[in-house]
Amino acid sequence: MYEMKDEYLTGIEQIDNEHKVLFEIAEEIYQLCVNDFVPDKYDHIANLIQRLKDYAAMHFRNEEAYMESIQYKRMFTQKIQHDNFIRKLDTMNLEVVDENQSKTIEDLLKFVTDWMIEHIMETDKRIAE
Repeated sequence: MYEMKDEYLTGIEQIDNEHKVLFEIAEEIYQLCVNDFVPDKYDHIANLIQRLKDYAAMHFRNEEAYMESIQYKRMFTQKIQHDNFIRKLDTMNLEVVDENQSKTIEDLLKFVTDWMIEHIMETDKRIAE
């Protein structure tokens, strides 16, 4: 369901390769969401949130370093969006996750999907322009 398609390519190889991994994590979130054979998804959700946060932080550092190297004019806006992404993951309360796992995984999937569509398509593609 979630895969890196040509329409998401920025034309910057490093960024595109890192975006591909974000799509892979999104696919794992989706698979967990639709898997009815895992009754308790708490550990999986907590792991996915941490992996997403760690990977996104690394990707954002790399993307920001690239933008700095080309003196990208919209870098400040990007940094704010990146910080907001990490902050959103930081605010996910694991006690709430445990109480309502289905809603949490659906919300996480929506958040990641919206981010990838809006941020990659609208913001990251401008870097290559």
